Amino acid sequence: MFILSLTYVKSTEEADKHMEPHMAWVKEGYAKGWFLASGRKVPRTGGVLLAIGERAAIEAYVAADPFTIHGVAEYDITELAVTTTVKGLEILKR
Repeated sequence: MFILSLTYVKSTEEADKHMEPHMAWVKEGYAKGWFLASGRKVPRTGGVLLAIGERAAIEAYVAADPFTIHGVAEYDITELAVTTTVKGLEILKR
């Protein structure tokens, strides 16, 4: 599993200009079966996505995020070897 933590490097106003294409990118990540959960950081300094899949594919996909392309946010990708979950979240062990 991967934790994709994005941090805005431009203003939230600039992020808002690219939010619609970014959200389309997020929805496509869900459609591909890679994204499991996502949301904004509080306070709003970026966001976090939980993802599964192959690291190279995830990294390439992150590079195609409109936020990345337009320099709005930078990503930190952390790989997590999940060993224990509550019932129903076994998919995280992939």
